[in-house]
Amino acid sequence: MSAAAVKGWCPGALRPMLSGDGFVVRVRPFGGRLEAPQISGLAELAERFGNGLIDVTRRANLQIRGVKEESHRPLLDGLAQLQLLDPDAEIEARRNILVTPFWSNRDETQSLAAELEEALADSGLVLPTKFGFAIDDGRSRVLAGDSADIRIERDRSGRLLVRADGARLGRSVARGQAVSTALALASWFIISGGARDGRGRMAAHIASGAALPQSLRGETEPAPVMAAARPGHYPQGAMVGVAFGQMLYATLRQFSACGHALRMTPWRMVLSEGKREMPGGAGLITEPYDPALRVIACSGAPRCREAHADTRALAAALAPRIAADVRLHVSGCGKGCAHSGTAAVTLIATHAGFDLVRDGSTRDEPVLRGLSGADIVSDPSILVGGN
Repeated sequence: MSAAAVKGWCPGALRPMLSGDGFVVRVRPFGGRLEAPQISGLAELAERFGNGLIDVTRRANLQIRGVKEESHRPLLDGLAQLQLLDPDAEIEARRNILVTPFWSNRDETQSLAAELEEALADSGLVLPTKFGFAIDDGRSRVLAGDSADIRIERDRSGRLLVRADGARLGRSVARGQAVSTALALASWFIISGGARDGRGRMAAHIASGAALPQSLRGETEPAPVMAAARPGHYPQGAMVGVAFGQMLYATLRQFSACGHALRMTPWRMVLSEGKREMPGGAGLITEPYDPALRVIACSGAPRCREAHADTRALAAALAPRIAADVRLHVSGCGKGCAHSGTAAVTLIATHAGFDLVRDGSTRDEPVLRGLSGADIVSDPSILVGGN
């Protein structure tokens, strides 16, 4: 368990990370999907071996929080019984795959995911821990704005392509070539120097001037991007949001009670497969324009040892008080774990109060420093003011 204290990598089940409320154990559902018995089993494990809180991450995973060191082994045994555990930590780290939730039994999404999972397990590739893949093979793309380095997509006519993130065009492939081409891209990334000290992303590598080899270079434009998903009904089931990406174990258990599988998303939403009524439960968002959807917040204090403030309390207070076109990110420290991109307003907690960044991220220069949470709540206009 000593490895859990290392920073700069993503936690897993076999390699958890220590946080302010105990160890965080990340569960990566195979194929981006959980069957009803797995859902109820995870809820029970979170209650028995964690503090009952479960995160829904932007990598479409679940995290059991508050795990004690002595509880880690029995928790792993439970995950193995649910068939949610990889053979070793290296394979687990490579299996970083986003899967579109809008698939049907008639398409190839699940077979592509299973083939990619198996190929990654057998590959022996040593990839950066945040390096990931996306299977976004619908007639329109839904994962284009989400973090992935190699993308299996379709073109406008419905044919498969494989595209390096950061490249505008992808390479057309037959069904049997999709996974092997994706792994060839990953191998090229390593060989061409894309990974250094366990870090590196494909888009940055290409932006720095790395040229794809002719055998992997594409000339095919991917399918158009679908409008952002929101809570509501879809042909595949009911999409429901999870406020600030965290729910109680009892809320997860409610999903299993109706017997429907869950499809995970990187949008802090889950899709209850085949369900025709919107699920209910503490912390769930069922309205498509709920103010909480406009706010991103990390775990914050006291759950995270790095955080300087209770980010979720502030986020909840501000959500109904900001304009409908404003996207707010509240970060407990300068790392920006919950959201690495830009937002209209970013609040960064420090030992001296909150720093305010407009139209930027936690890496940008603040326009105001040392704001108190109480002052921001009493006068939220300061967030978009002209200072």
